[in-house]
Amino acid sequence: MNASSPQDFVTHDHAADLSAEALLRAHRLMLLARKLDERCWILHRQGKIAFHISGIGQEACQLAAGLALQAGSDYYFPHYRDLVTVLTLGVRPVDIFLSTYGKATDPSSGGRQMPNHYNLASQRIVTVSSPTATQVPQCTGVAFAIKLRGEPLVAMCALGEGATSQGDWHEGLNWAGIHKLPFVCMVENNHYAISVPLEKQMAVAGPAERGYAYGMPGVAFDGNDFFESYNVVKEAVERARRGEGPSLIEAHTTRLTAHSSDDDDRTYRDRAEIEAQKQRDPLPRLNRALIERGLLDEAALRRLEQEILAEIDQAQADALAAPYPQAEEALVGVFEAGSVGDRAVRSWSWPGGRLASQSKER
Repeated sequence: MNASSPQDFVTHDHAADLSAEALLRAHRLMLLARKLDERCWILHRQGKIAFHISGIGQEACQLAAGLALQAGSDYYFPHYRDLVTVLTLGVRPVDIFLSTYGKATDPSSGGRQMPNHYNLASQRIVTVSSPTATQVPQCTGVAFAIKLRGEPLVAMCALGEGATSQGDWHEGLNWAGIHKLPFVCMVENNHYAISVPLEKQMAVAGPAERGYAYGMPGVAFDGNDFFESYNVVKEAVERARRGEGPSLIEAHTTRLTAHSSDDDDRTYRDRAEIEAQKQRDPLPRLNRALIERGLLDEAALRRLEQEILAEIDQAQADALAAPYPQAEEALVGVFEAGSVGDRAVRSWSWPGGRLASQSKER
């Protein structure tokens, strides 16, 4: 069955409800994410960080997700490209750098996880798992608990279209449809699963066409248009909150970079295609929209860029000054606190002596 259009799915112009202040905040978040993303690419090319995976070109739908959710109340299971989403939900630029540099005060994992594996428990951002699509059954499990408790909350996850080829995705959506869960799945369809194009991933036009089979709406929309994205995501979130069940929403977006810092997309993408896709870049589109509405002008945009770059400079400096984890702490947190395994780890002798955490506890 064909995917629904935004016009068929959206019952209210949610974007029209955004105040001028809210729109300027949204724009600042998108610009902050773009400049932060670009800084990480520069650091990688300078050999100062080990890895980066980018969200450049996909920010409109990601930003819409962050704004549609109730930060700190709803649960979000992010995709590794969802930089602007997690910034919107409460992650700070310094937190991104702490994770990228693997510092001890990294809120995602204390320097243990890969970069871009976002996690902030206080804001109900649930850690990214490296195996793709594992967040889907995790998210539907949370949605099931929400329903059992009768809470007015939503659990939302995001992933790329390539991950929809995994069994976890199918199992999660089937579970959500059967139990009419307060769940939203956003597929960020950038048309490449690393190097594999969409037509070699699936025999349908896109993942949203599968929504009907799972007993939920499947909606395809322009994921590079912030206003259309916000209308669709907000509708899906509020529909779930009202107890009307899950939604599968597919954002047609574009990846303007290689898959990651370890990828060379020149081996499978024509440069002319990328140049054409740059015309769909969501940031200039949002810039133009706010200028047309009289909320922004070129001078204000230049000032904002300088303000954001200064903020990023400070965040990077703060992260660089933070301590690295101690090697002997590597296995702390692997086992449940107080368990046999945890006690064994904490009792081990290391070349530098016993665990620092053990001496602190005493």
